[in-house]
Amino acid sequence: MRPHVWPGALVVRPAPGDARSLARLHAGGGDAIGWPLFAATGVAWTPPAAAGFDSLLLTSTNAIRHAGDGLAVFAALPVIAVGSQTARVAAAAGLDVAVTGAGGVAAALAAANAAGLRRPLHLAGRDHVASGHPTAIVYASVALPVDAAAFAAAATDRVVLLHSVRAARRVADLLADRRARSAIAALSPAVCAAAGTGWATAATAASPDDTSLCTLALSMIDRAAGGGDKRS
Repeated sequence: MRPHVWPGALVVRPAPGDARSLARLHAGGGDAIGWPLFAATGVAWTPPAAAGFDSLLLTSTNAIRHAGDGLAVFAALPVIAVGSQTARVAAAAGLDVAVTGAGGVAAALAAANAAGLRRPLHLAGRDHVASGHPTAIVYASVALPVDAAAFAAAATDRVVLLHSVRAARRVADLLADRRARSAIAALSPAVCAAAGTGWATAATAASPDDTSLCTLALSMIDRAAGGGDKRS
């Protein structure tokens, strides 16, 4: 019989975010393992003139980590951060965080608009959620090689956490014939839709952030079955 409560979770997001997700799951008593499917790497880019913008929109900590020397061009601009983790990394990099969103790009931009910040430059990855504002691509997520059979074995009877559309599509492909033996917990409805159908269980986080996603995953797994597996 298909289990209603899953034995553990599988995190596939890139480092260093995977470590944060695993820590949240372990702290909640969950058996969780990590298998990153992508790695973030910087790309060559030319910063536009800062004078054309009134703020900097940051939707990922990777944009800060991989922007390189070009980030200094915008040091005087207030930052719109999508999520508290991005805000913390931006502040640690010496940037002035003016707005911290908690509900995705649209909510952060609405808060920024209310604060009078209406002309942001979006620093983003090659695969990103469009913000509707000028965007500079400063990093890319490169697919890591995967042993499909080993990955399928690791995902069987686990809740796979999906943080992006790209990850959802890759997991769906890797588990094409095994979906009925795995569950997915998706960051957003768009991510869930990208994973397709056929999963034993498919659920979406209450809000598009890692804390909500981990909370959802913990509600789906059996934390009484010896959780807290520290493998990563």
